[in-house]
Amino acid sequence: MPGRERFCFSPSGSRQTTKRLSVYIYSHFYYRRLEKRRTKMENYRIYLTEEEIPTHYYNLRADMKKKPAPLLNPGTMQPMTAEELSAVFCEELVAQELDNDTRYIEIPEEIREYYKIYRPSPVIRAYNLEKQLGTPAAIYFKFEGNNTSGSHKLNSAAAQAYYAKKQGLKGVTTETGAGQWGTAMSMACAHFGLDCKVFMVKGSYEQKPFRREVMRTYGAEVYASPSDTTQVGRALLEQFPGTTGSLGCAISEAVEAAVTREGYRYVLGSVLNQVLLHQSVIGQEAYTALKKIGVKPDVIIGCTGGGSNLGGLIAPFMGEKLRGEEDYRFIGAEPASCPSLTRGKYLYDFCDTGNVCPLAKMYTLGNKFIPSPIHAGGLRFHGMSTIISELYDQGMMEAVAYEQTEVFEAAETFARAEGILPAPESSHAIKAAIDVALKCKEIGEAKTILVGLSGTGYFDLVAYQQYNDGTMTDYIPTDEDLAEAIRCVPPQPEE
Repeated sequence: MPGRERFCFSPSGSRQTTKRLSVYIYSHFYYRRLEKRRTKMENYRIYLTEEEIPTHYYNLRADMKKKPAPLLNPGTMQPMTAEELSAVFCEELVAQELDNDTRYIEIPEEIREYYKIYRPSPVIRAYNLEKQLGTPAAIYFKFEGNNTSGSHKLNSAAAQAYYAKKQGLKGVTTETGAGQWGTAMSMACAHFGLDCKVFMVKGSYEQKPFRREVMRTYGAEVYASPSDTTQVGRALLEQFPGTTGSLGCAISEAVEAAVTREGYRYVLGSVLNQVLLHQSVIGQEAYTALKKIGVKPDVIIGCTGGGSNLGGLIAPFMGEKLRGEEDYRFIGAEPASCPSLTRGKYLYDFCDTGNVCPLAKMYTLGNKFIPSPIHAGGLRFHGMSTIISELYDQGMMEAVAYEQTEVFEAAETFARAEGILPAPESSHAIKAAIDVALKCKEIGEAKTILVGLSGTGYFDLVAYQQYNDGTMTDYIPTDEDLAEAIRCVPPQPEE
């Protein structure tokens, strides 16, 4: 810089040497400032390397002193055996489902190689959202939507398809709500060479035709549920003519389709222990990424339908809390139209509407409960994961419920600030995170929030259109509605 040399002195007295030294010192401090700025910018997105993709699934149940209640045979009211479950599920998945004690289960190399297609996924600092809210809170989100399925569902789909192929099966059947799980399963089946039959909740089948076409592009057969292709479906159509269906209905159809076909097994995208096990890769990556930058979250938030996204995100953090090593606040955000945690009962119930599945002890609204056709189709399940249910019952986590319009308002705020259009399901968690951040602003606390952005909303534009047009509606069940639905819960086992 001209003139700067007069402020520098050289031992030799040489003006030329002095000028060179001045330029060197100036350049040194300039590039140090630039490097600090670059480091700060890199913290917007915290990426891991492929070598840091988890090599083992973390089994949260191993650290739970009180384990989730076992699945029961509805005929005998005794815990389901591996032999009984193997008639419906893949053998390796049954072993994982029943394993309450093994803390870490190795991820096969073939699954880890498939994960490299889209993992590791980033943790992102929501600087723009923080600024817009004017909050002292730091908000980070774990983004699981950077794959064609658009969500976290591919983590378990890849594992389940691999184990089905390893067992020598011809194909699998499954259900899907909003379509992310069906899309993920069709992708995984295409990769591992399996047939895939998907029963899609009718409300979503009609609202999300493009997601349906993605499934078909990957080779899946897709049916609107309830359908006339199964006995359960035909019975439900007769009992509830014009119904938009539910995840419970679709599960019943998928199970029937599996057990009546040779060489097929049923696969499920949430609720079961094995699914939360596979989704632990989300939390493990988030834990490692935040450790890299020396950040510990105070509040961890995820949306809850069946529990796979929230269970996967919180797994390693909850493990620390259960072992007494750290403390965190956990929040599950659900729709007010399907409030299984906030208004359900902790009882044994069927996981499906047709009552062909085992009984699970969970927070439930009753297996015949059919929620309003909200656009967060992935959250339209009457029950909740047994793991999440047990943790909630122990007071280890909280739950909140939101109406659809306020959820989309939060989604709009997030999209405008962060440039990502969130899925309606994920937007429940975003709404909860915004509420916590605004509370921090109110009381002047600088909390660190980690939120699970489980998927994108680019196939949910009909819902966004209705929100933008002001025509979005929702139905919140009354106490009488819930009391009527809970009557269908079967008699409880003796304590």
